Amino acid sequence: MAYEPEVAAAKFAEADPRDVLAHAVDRFERIALSFSGAEDVALVDMVADLGDKVQIFCLDTGRLHPETYRFLEKVRDHYGLDIELMFPDPEAVQQLVREKGLFSFYRDGHQECCAIRKIEPLRRKLANVDAWITGQRRDQSPTRAEVPVVQQDRAFSTPGHPLVKFNPLANWTSAQVWDYIREYEVPYNELHERGFKSIGCEPCTRPVAPHEHERAGRWWWEAATQKECGLHITNIREDDIKPARASA
Repeated sequence: MAYEPEVAAAKFAEADPRDVLAHAVDRFERIALSFSGAEDVALVDMVADLGDKVQIFCLDTGRLHPETYRFLEKVRDHYGLDIELMFPDPEAVQQLVREKGLFSFYRDGHQECCAIRKIEPLRRKLANVDAWITGQRRDQSPTRAEVPVVQQDRAFSTPGHPLVKFNPLANWTSAQVWDYIREYEVPYNELHERGFKSIGCEPCTRPVAPHEHERAGRWWWEAATQKECGLHITNIREDDIKPARASA
């Protein structure tokens, strides 16, 4: 029987993240967890007892903070898990830098750079799994306010390869994530102690003030309603799905 994400979304709408993860692993043998920030490491902690049933990967854009690289190794050592690093195509990066320099995103917007450094490597990874797990939360930004716990990934599915996306922490708040991290002594990026609430590439991330929203430090020169790099482009609008598919 074909998997029905909408049915699962209704069933697990208010479920504990661990129950969502257990369901996901039970239904899909080829499933991966995208790992980078505080939410994701909480999920890593939750799936650690599942052994190698969940593939864990990170998009290494080549522009991450040194602290983030140390964090990745800390998590790898702490849990004894393999973390696959997905790198962008070097020729595409070289062409972009040659034609537009290292910081074209400040002028042209971040979508082009993210398409090369994030979307294309993600597409390669997702082509080999049937479902993936993210740390998206509804309270993270306006573009994520309606994120379901389970959904069909319309951006990365193809006619011959339907892809399901699980967002087990959709209902959680930032406070709940950090309560979990502290209770279970989960490792986290040291940049969080310096005012970085949401951490991406070094040139596109800055600390935020206590009164600011956690994603205010991401692509701060752009509108809040556009702060998706393409990994979750369907959060913005349906018309953006086709450009996301064609960008890599």
